[in-house]
Amino acid sequence: MTAQRQREARSFVPFEGKPGPGDVVIIGAGLAGLFTALKLAPLPVTVIAAAPLGEGASSMWAQGGIAAAVGEGDSTDKHAADTIEAGGGIVDTQVAHVVADEGPDRIRDLLSYGVPFDRDLEGHYVLSKEAAHSEKRVVRVSGDRAGAAIMQALIAAVRNTPSIRVLEGYEADGLIADNDRIEGIRLIRSRSHGTGSYVFVPASAIVLATGGVGALFALTTNPSYAKGEAIAMAARAGAVIADPEFVQFHPTAIDAGIDPAPLATEALRGEGATLVNSLGERFMLAIDPRGELAPRDVVARGVFNELNAGRGVFLDCREAIGMHFKDEFPTVWSHCQRAGIDPAKDLIPVAPAEHYHMGGIATDLRGRTSLAGLWAVGEVASTGLHGANRLASNSLLEAVVFGARAAADIRAYLPHDRVGHFVHPRRVPGNRASAPEQRSEAIDTLRAIMTKYVGVQRSAKGLKAALSALKKLDESAADDTVLSNMILTARLIAAAALARKESRGGHFRVDYPAADPAFAKRTFITVDDLKATEAAPRASRSVSAAACRP
Repeated sequence: MTAQRQREARSFVPFEGKPGPGDVVIIGAGLAGLFTALKLAPLPVTVIAAAPLGEGASSMWAQGGIAAAVGEGDSTDKHAADTIEAGGGIVDTQVAHVVADEGPDRIRDLLSYGVPFDRDLEGHYVLSKEAAHSEKRVVRVSGDRAGAAIMQALIAAVRNTPSIRVLEGYEADGLIADNDRIEGIRLIRSRSHGTGSYVFVPASAIVLATGGVGALFALTTNPSYAKGEAIAMAARAGAVIADPEFVQFHPTAIDAGIDPAPLATEALRGEGATLVNSLGERFMLAIDPRGELAPRDVVARGVFNELNAGRGVFLDCREAIGMHFKDEFPTVWSHCQRAGIDPAKDLIPVAPAEHYHMGGIATDLRGRTSLAGLWAVGEVASTGLHGANRLASNSLLEAVVFGARAAADIRAYLPHDRVGHFVHPRRVPGNRASAPEQRSEAIDTLRAIMTKYVGVQRSAKGLKAALSALKKLDESAADDTVLSNMILTARLIAAAALARKESRGGHFRVDYPAADPAFAKRTFITVDDLKATEAAPRASRSVSAAACRP
């Protein structure tokens, strides 16, 4: 058996023996993390949150809603078909059907937790249609407040569940492994970076639910906590990373000099809002017959190219929504007000911004990673659902479907009498972090590199420049694990993008602008693969989705 086939064969290590001592520990307190914790009750669960609940999660900012086939005339088969179509030929079809099939039940779960989904007078869900969906199937709350409403309901449920302990103000610093099994997590208090004061929490099972990689890019719609660190932590421990090159850029971030960039939800275009350039031209119809409702990667490139040509780009909501804007889209309305824009009367300046990472830590249908004792759910995971391009509003659905699946798997894995206690963190030594001003300068450099070379459009020359610059930046990171982890995740994205010599979904190469059937398969990459790529750039390990299945 070749070395490559050996690596593929052990992509997922089956769990053997008994779990270690400790709680179930969930890193991350967004939708995926909190939903998983609730599904694990009454098992003792410790949720690690870098910020107070609700303040550091991308889920809180989700505007469009959650996709599920719950409307009249819709079906889970149609939903799966739309997901597969949007994913650019590399969606795991089994995963797409499982997620679509289980979606309606997860909506009912959210209702049971108190989520006030919009309904009409007859009790039917008020549904929106978003890009690349064949039916209206996006369940909303108050128009564009789905993320906030879902999170508020789950936070209340978590606070009222005695089996869930929340440790706020801690950040994960590294996974602790022994004998090829994850044994626990090393944490540091957010306010203590630079003091060298760390704690260790032993764990019988760890669930990573830390969100995306937006903070690796100069313009993003993600919270500042979305630094991609967990991908690097898992990779350092030996985990397989899947599809890191596929990054989705939202085409309509409000371009008003605000970081993170406020989002003008796709639902606006679903209601008829159009994109125009500074000449007043509606340019998307010349690019794709679906116009503003083409897949996000197509629209993002259309906007990017207009901006590159020196023409501003604006979202025109005046006729389609007009004076109803404040009532129908209160979140976007408030963002516009902050920027001094009246969207009922004014054009909204927009630009593409990093919005969602289709790649992440490779998992199977149970949420298991390739490391014993470690699960991943939500945006940090790569399940195969999104392929090369996420279908709009599928991310919240994936979070709850896989949160429930991971919880069920952990329940089966742990002893049935494991209830009623929490393990207390203990202090352990750790490396001293960089001074805040040094880290801030390095992160600005990192974000500039990623935006310039690994952004909406890429090339071999630019990607090689990115890898060289990132490696040099890593050498100056010293013992700052936060910075080092951010850089490692960025390097994995760039290396996989260099290896994929084609354009597909969220990955667009100006030097290979067409899709190549030879690359119609998922990418799986490890730290060892990354080192080999950087030493002598070559194709990263890219195999069929079946090889990522236990």
